Amino acid sequence: MVCAVVDACRASGVGRVVVVVGYKQELVRAALVGYDIEFVEQTEQLGTGHAVQCCANAFATEMNEQGHEALVLCGDGPLIRPETIEKVLQRHRGASAAATLATAVVDDPTGYGRIARDGAGRFVAIVEHKNCTPEQLKIREVNPSYYCFDVAELFSALKGVKRNAASGEYYLTDTLELLMKAGKRVEVIEAVPPQDVLSINTPEDLAVVDRIYRSRGVVATGGPR
Repeated sequence: MVCAVVDACRASGVGRVVVVVGYKQELVRAALVGYDIEFVEQTEQLGTGHAVQCCANAFATEMNEQGHEALVLCGDGPLIRPETIEKVLQRHRGASAAATLATAVVDDPTGYGRIARDGAGRFVAIVEHKNCTPEQLKIREVNPSYYCFDVAELFSALKGVKRNAASGEYYLTDTLELLMKAGKRVEVIEAVPPQDVLSINTPEDLAVVDRIYRSRGVVATGGPR
């Protein structure tokens, strides 16, 4: 799974790849043997925001300068397409945004963070499934976790993220609301095909995603050897 994500990043022109590892990290490291990547260890699994915060030392130079960009993606989404990443990057750069989020509209949004918008259709926030109101649970536009950030803006916003009372985790999604409150530009683009957001939580899920992945004729390269 993670090899497919790294391959998609490389195919879209990403130069540097940093992989956050934690529980059973030896399996992830073994899968990525041969790739030119860096690893950062998350010793406690305290959420997506915490995972990114663990990368602070790796981006110590970039976070002190404006203009550096970083994609933040999940390692268990092998159906990610290089062309989707390219669309996100193009929107982010064209708008000179502090952050850019790609969304998808799916038939069954169960489990996904919902895209909350105001009466004029403007993006307001991402609401995690477990925190949704009954009305928000009906929203079909979801967050498949495709982000691009200005590095300095990202780590600045992370300092303001509070631990979620319901889950005990630090959510990366909270950074978007914090950036908007600070007057920063956050772009939202509906760019992810519904099929691509399929997640893998069971052997049955794995079989479905594997079938789709193989039908595309894509093979994880294993990186240069």
